[in-house]
Amino acid sequence: MGFMGDLWAQLGSIMATIMFVYAMSEKFFPSHLVSYLRKYTHRVSGFVYPYIQIHFHEFTGERLKRSEAYTTIQTYLSANSSQRARSLKAEVVKDSQTPLVLSMADNEEITDEFQGVKLWWSSNTIQLKQQSFSFYPTSDEKRYLTLTFHKRYRDLITGSYLKHVLDEGKAIALKNRQLKLYTNNPSSSWHGYKSTKWSHITFEHPSTFETLAMEPKKKQEILKDLVKFQNGKEYYAKIGKAWKRGYLLYGPPGTGKSSMIAAMANFLNYDVYDLELTAVKENTELRKLLIDTTSKSIIVIEDIDCSLDLTGQRKKKEEDDDDDTEMKDPITKKAEEEEKKGSKVTLSGLLNFIDGIWSACGGERILVFTTNFLDKLDPALIRRGRMDKHIELSYCCYEAFKVLAKNYLDVESHELFPKIEKLLGETNMTPADVAENLMPKSIDEEVQTCLQNLINALELAKEEAKKKMEVEAKKKAEEEEAQLKAEKEKEEYAQEEVKANGKISGENVEENGSNH
Repeated sequence: MGFMGDLWAQLGSIMATIMFVYAMSEKFFPSHLVSYLRKYTHRVSGFVYPYIQIHFHEFTGERLKRSEAYTTIQTYLSANSSQRARSLKAEVVKDSQTPLVLSMADNEEITDEFQGVKLWWSSNTIQLKQQSFSFYPTSDEKRYLTLTFHKRYRDLITGSYLKHVLDEGKAIALKNRQLKLYTNNPSSSWHGYKSTKWSHITFEHPSTFETLAMEPKKKQEILKDLVKFQNGKEYYAKIGKAWKRGYLLYGPPGTGKSSMIAAMANFLNYDVYDLELTAVKENTELRKLLIDTTSKSIIVIEDIDCSLDLTGQRKKKEEDDDDDTEMKDPITKKAEEEEKKGSKVTLSGLLNFIDGIWSACGGERILVFTTNFLDKLDPALIRRGRMDKHIELSYCCYEAFKVLAKNYLDVESHELFPKIEKLLGETNMTPADVAENLMPKSIDEEVQTCLQNLINALELAKEEAKKKMEVEAKKKAEEEEAQLKAEKEKEEYAQEEVKANGKISGENVEENGSNH
């Protein structure tokens, strides 16, 4: 013990002497001599000191822009900081699901391990002595992260570990980010201070695939398709296609098209861009909006059959040419002037937006169109390759009802379920109507009451459908009877006409014979 104590005392004395000599040299030696001294000191220490350090500064460049690498590494380290660091600092992070994030405090150090190699991360701060003039405000201190590792692992750290840290940091940030719902601004407000093409709010729609009322088999099919797309970066690059996919959701109103979009966004953790086509003046604006969207997003055009008259634009020019030759009243002229001021987005422009050259200006995007009337859309708009997957959202089936019963009443079975299953097989009712009947309207309503309300609504809908069918059948029978009657009258008229022509012909023959 005495020997070890003497050894440490000698080492301490040597280190103190070295530090004293270094301090004196810094103070009294000329600057060029000090620079040479530092240069050769680093060389000598390189033979003795076996570790390498890499520094990542918080701000870089002339404009002191916050370093993306620093932010990503800090996100990666924050996942382990609360478990390993002794001193922590709490920061409020904007647009995150966890607004209060814990990270290493200044001058704190934590360890990390990668493929059996031990590394050290430290958070450092430098107090600035002088503040130089700059148009870009700076802080009184500079922060940076330092990575320390043994020099024998240089290739592993610089080749694999740093990539691993950046990838993990981006994945953590993506997982913790707060989803946003965007809508496009009119082009008149695109210019000016802090103007943007898209406005956004926090996306807080609670719909998930677990709460979505649809057949389990179809639900699993959609989920597998989404997972395949999300993990398909290398596959899309291999086949030479832009990393995007189109979904067409069609069906009657109230069948859950908007809920499906929200469930897709929550499952993939993608932002949603709700594109209002009527606010887009021309095709060039449409392209600019596309460029301004981010990857990992869903671009939605709801009720596309109502957004623009895309199906009628091919014949529009011919109709306008015909109308120019006719006199138009003032009301018609005013209506046409208002129409000219509106959107000039063409079908061709929309097709290029979906799968033209500009559609490849970003990766990992999903385009979703919704419509209540599939037959109103131009076939070129919804062909495979543009809208890759067509999903029909139809009336409520029994499996979908069970999901709604679980969501709204927290029941998985009941004695009234068989009767409801029978009625759903005989009646068309949308999931929205089923949900409305299942929802308790007061604190006194129980499960039995709500289920009975649904049964009553289904029976009423069944009776109305029956009456409607009877009316339609009667109308059809009357139309057929009227058609038969018209055909019969037409046939009788033709026969009378033939007889009349024959009689006239006979009289002419007799007259000609008497003349001879």
